[in-house]
Amino acid sequence: MKLKKQVTVCGAAIFCVAVFSLYLMLDRVQHDPARPHSGGGGNFPRSQISVLQNRIEQLEQLLEENHEIIVHIKDSVLELTANAEGQPVVLPFHMPNGSWMLPPESRPSFYSVASQDCHFALGSKAPKTDLQMLAVSELLPYDNQDGGVWKQGFDITYDPNEWDTEQLQVFVVPHSHNDPGWIKTFDKYYYDQTQHILNSMVVKLQEDSRRRFIWSEISFFSKWWDNISAQKRAAVRRLVGNGQLEMATGGWVMPDEANSHYFAMIDQLIEGHQWLEKNVGVMPRSGWAVDPFGHSSTMPYLLRRANLTSMLIQRVHYAIKKHFAATQNLEFMWRQSWDADSSTDILCHMMPFYSYDVPHTCGPDPKICQFDFKRLPGGRINCPWKVPPKAITSANVAERALLLLDQYRKKSKLYRSKVLLVPLGDDFRYDKPQEWDAQFLNYQRLFDYLNAHPDLHVQAQFGTLSDYFDALYKRVGIVPGMRPPGFPVLSGDFFSYADREDHYWTGYYTSRPFYKSMGRVLEAHLRSAEILYSLAVSHARHAGMDSKYPLSDYATLTDARRNLGLFQHHDAITGTAKEAVVVDYGVRLLHSLANLKRVIINAAHYLVLGDKETYHYDLAAPFLGPDETRLNQDSLPEKTVIKLDTTPRFVVVFNPLEQERLSVVSFLVNTPRIRVTNEEGQPLAAQLSAWWSSATDMAPDVYQASIMIRLQPLGLAVLQVSKSFDNHSTLKSSVRLFLHGRDLPVRKQKAFPARIIPAATEDFCLENQQMRACFLGPSGLLKSVHYAGEDHERQLQNQFLVYGTRSTKDKSGAYLFLPDGEAKPYVPKDPPVIRVTEGPFFSEVAVYYQNIQEVVRLYNVPGVDGLSLEISCLVDIRDYVNKELALRFSTDIDSGGTFFTDLNGFQIQPRQYLKKLPLQANFYPMPVMAYIQDPQSRLTLQTAQALGVSSLSSGQLEVILDRRLMQDDNRGLGQGLKDNKRTCHHFRLLLERRSATPKSSGFFSKVASMLRDWVYSGSKANGQEVKPAQPGTFPSLLSHMTSMHLNTEVLVMPVAQEKPLPPALRSFQPFSAPMPCDFHLVNLRTLQGEDDSLPSPETALILHRKGFDCGLEARNLGFNCTTTQGSLSLGGLFQGLELVSMQLSSLTLMYPLGPASSNSTVLHLDPMEIATVRLHLG
Repeated sequence: MKLKKQVTVCGAAIFCVAVFSLYLMLDRVQHDPARPHSGGGGNFPRSQISVLQNRIEQLEQLLEENHEIIVHIKDSVLELTANAEGQPVVLPFHMPNGSWMLPPESRPSFYSVASQDCHFALGSKAPKTDLQMLAVSELLPYDNQDGGVWKQGFDITYDPNEWDTEQLQVFVVPHSHNDPGWIKTFDKYYYDQTQHILNSMVVKLQEDSRRRFIWSEISFFSKWWDNISAQKRAAVRRLVGNGQLEMATGGWVMPDEANSHYFAMIDQLIEGHQWLEKNVGVMPRSGWAVDPFGHSSTMPYLLRRANLTSMLIQRVHYAIKKHFAATQNLEFMWRQSWDADSSTDILCHMMPFYSYDVPHTCGPDPKICQFDFKRLPGGRINCPWKVPPKAITSANVAERALLLLDQYRKKSKLYRSKVLLVPLGDDFRYDKPQEWDAQFLNYQRLFDYLNAHPDLHVQAQFGTLSDYFDALYKRVGIVPGMRPPGFPVLSGDFFSYADREDHYWTGYYTSRPFYKSMGRVLEAHLRSAEILYSLAVSHARHAGMDSKYPLSDYATLTDARRNLGLFQHHDAITGTAKEAVVVDYGVRLLHSLANLKRVIINAAHYLVLGDKETYHYDLAAPFLGPDETRLNQDSLPEKTVIKLDTTPRFVVVFNPLEQERLSVVSFLVNTPRIRVTNEEGQPLAAQLSAWWSSATDMAPDVYQASIMIRLQPLGLAVLQVSKSFDNHSTLKSSVRLFLHGRDLPVRKQKAFPARIIPAATEDFCLENQQMRACFLGPSGLLKSVHYAGEDHERQLQNQFLVYGTRSTKDKSGAYLFLPDGEAKPYVPKDPPVIRVTEGPFFSEVAVYYQNIQEVVRLYNVPGVDGLSLEISCLVDIRDYVNKELALRFSTDIDSGGTFFTDLNGFQIQPRQYLKKLPLQANFYPMPVMAYIQDPQSRLTLQTAQALGVSSLSSGQLEVILDRRLMQDDNRGLGQGLKDNKRTCHHFRLLLERRSATPKSSGFFSKVASMLRDWVYSGSKANGQEVKPAQPGTFPSLLSHMTSMHLNTEVLVMPVAQEKPLPPALRSFQPFSAPMPCDFHLVNLRTLQGEDDSLPSPETALILHRKGFDCGLEARNLGFNCTTTQGSLSLGGLFQGLELVSMQLSSLTLMYPLGPASSNSTVLHLDPMEIATVRLHLG
């Protein structure tokens, strides 16, 4: 009966594929520009006969091709009926045109989006704002006029009597900005300076209860805490409790806001907040960000969701500061661009002047740095303005106090309230007791004088950041978190940053891309390890096996969280630290990467065991091997080669996505004779490809096997791989090698026929069932793409470019991008070697230049991966001198000057190319994606590493790949960028069409369209036609999924032991029901137990509901995609586990947002929102 059913299914498949392929061929005949159309001269009857004859010939050819397809499927059916023992694979087969046809999916998928879920991106609820940063930038003249003593501002005047009725309240906030690595390593800074700052802080604050101090970097604070006595810890808690010491922001670091991903931003914030809550018992209230090089609107969102109500920022373009100061808009409510009800609002204070040091914080005239008492004569630093400070005595206090008050009054005129914030500090300040005394004693004498003279109408005191904000809220009569009357509402971000002239800090978006990429890889591994560890521990506890499970892996997770957090520091991920410091970061990243692989292996081992009683953890002999290894902190990863013999080797495959995934999974083996089967023993079709050690050398005894597999959400699949001489299910790739006249030796393997073409200039194409990509013959670079069902090819070209740097005094460096003009084409010394590989599951074009190896791959998969081009660029510019390498894509999209870039992988920000600004000012950070669009289509460049991006001309996207610069750019680093590494960049290129009502030319077209929708599993949202969206600021669901596939690769882990056979393994599927496809599981993070190194029974489930644009066509995603208007039931979500309780909390778990409950388990999330839920799984 089962066999009969199989034959019936395959018979139906024959009919469907035959009809569908006939439709596709007719469609191609109609639209393929390569086919000549008859016509032309002659009389009318002759022309008609010629056309008819031509069409008959084409129809005969199509029928012949169709016959071959049917014969192939017939043979597969006969083979199926001849084998009673199992269900052999129905293999992909070659079409006569050279492309590969996959057998139809056994299970159709669907795309069902509720129409209500599409309203969000249509902008039906636009936020009400007074200041939109894109509009502000378009209006500003950026003329950089000399403002006098405040060079970048203007002359400030005031009426001495205007404080008569409402006195000026001044809060001087002592602080010390401690970089966790920059000129020195993190540890070196700690031992040389930071520990002394904190030790003196405890002593000096206790000497006078009026003294205040704020601290931000918990990475340093926790290291110090581990080395101090219980008595000193108690003193710290008292200082925090009485308000003398404030923990501002409370993150592990003060993160860079341009290159960091929101997963890592949240993770370091949670790590800091959880540490503070457990050790100090404090909850941060205000954010402090004086040094990140530009500010993202993601950060205020995260702070607000962590229940902070106020924040401060400093590094903003000097022209914007001047404009906001002139209009008294330096304090504003920062609102997210999608927020229609002010729920994301947070009060933000922008510092008005050049820097956060003492000369630029007390007032507009920096030469009044005579009030920085560390610069007293005889000290180690002096005043650049040649006006040394004077110690305050009874003889000079009146004159000194009035001079300082004048600066305070002028600064206060830039704000709307009569409460003034004056930071007092700089990098690594207060590292000696003498400075504590000099600053606090002299300032207290000034305060005492000012406060003792009521006629001055001023109240001056030391304060914390929250003291200032509390006084501001009190002065205007509102509670913290509310909008002060008259304060503007702002949306947008503060990129790109310039501190003076045309010195734009846009170089660091790309600087040291090797480590930016490595950090993103660690991020993906940390997320995978967190999720698998949480699931494994929960299941082990449920089965009473927790005593056998290595719970100590929690300490490894904690260490990795902190190393990833450290790398988010604004001199780490930015690539702006000294070379030795960069190596220190790299060693930490590598150490955690290797350790996380072990955590993943241990968890996967437990979860796939059929009999959990057989679980045995052996630190010296892990059950699974890693997918890849890195020899050193600056090495590229090397794939693990699985050694095969006739005994099957088991391989465990992990899908880190919360959605089902239809992907091509590749691994390396030592023999071309392989057989791959699934858990049930059914053979899987495999594409076997050569593994190349260079452009023309096939590596001996290493082969790449690729299979197409459907992986369950967060699931672990089990495969068997063995050496087999019956390789019927193994299909070999074909190779063409274009040498372009170069006399190069070619090392081939017998297993792979390689066609050597000494010289060729004709263009060529790669094709799958959904798109065709064509390439230029001489260069091998992309030329155009054509999607099935479209009338014409779309121009889509790429080229490599080189920027130089200026020949004048100021040159590009680690921070600054100061090019010597427009980019010039990259000109290699020799023509490229081009290698074209074609196979059933993927085809690719590899182009080898002197400094670049580019591979463009087209997957033949009926899902997400088959709808975009995968591009990898291996870049090596170690022979460059003061040059930067760029990659530009040129299209026929009429984008004008508008393009879109993401902020931290969390949201999209529109950008406008401004001709009034220099070229370097038009570059922006791209952590995850950028796109251009017109009313018909959108091109998205997805990236797996943060880089700088721009659109300098209509229809173009341009990304900076690497920078080699020989000099410092005078921002304190004291080095250029000369430690370049061989760096591999990974991208996806996705071209999407705007939805439109399909035009039909007749009955057959309608039937064919229905068949195509059925086979490709595409459908309209709930059967309804979705109106085309206006150009918006949200990716499509397909784009979101493409980005997730790129940034969370499938992990392939072979069972380490070769003999004997391991105990029975079975696949693991954690979810009992699919998650809505607009939900992203950011993390499933086990919380710390009483013992720092062990887990508690609770986990933090962090979810993000993505905003998406329904106006772009949703082709087949390869999985069942449904949305639920933001509802998700957590009660039965985790298969085999009981939800004992759940409690909605603030982002970092500091504040419960409701009672713990086991009854109400349905969570509702609005689009773009992130929620943290404290779970107890039993």
